[in-house]
Amino acid sequence: MEIGDGCGLSPRKVEYLKYLHGKGGRVRTTDIAREFSVDPSTITKTITELCAAGLVAHEPYHGIGLSDEGRRYTEYIVKRHRILSLMLTHYGFSHEQACAEASRFESFVTKEAIDRICIAMGHPRLGVCGAITHDDGCLESGMAP
Repeated sequence: MEIGDGCGLSPRKVEYLKYLHGKGGRVRTTDIAREFSVDPSTITKTITELCAAGLVAHEPYHGIGLSDEGRRYTEYIVKRHRILSLMLTHYGFSHEQACAEASRFESFVTKEAIDRICIAMGHPRLGVCGAITHDDGCLESGMAP
């Protein structure tokens, strides 16, 4: 899966990928189920779909981790969240409110919109939730703000 416009996954799948990214290694299905308070069978179904999309690798008895493609995609969705959260703080939201609000709609914001916001904000390096990377090409885009 390519980043494309960044709107290819449901909000729940985005949260699962961000969780895997935050763990930095392999996790068990039960860890994800516990974190999100869902049945392990639901996680298994979702992980199967993410595997089919090439975003995660699942080795039975060894856990679940991001594939190389999944890592690139997830780094982008983390950036998207951080850009949107930072933008919302400019409009009076607290850090916590901005993070929560961005999580509600971030899956529906295109890469083009994120690139334009990033350019308009001067390619920030630090967001509300942590460092903002620019490895997805937004620095090289010829897009006008």
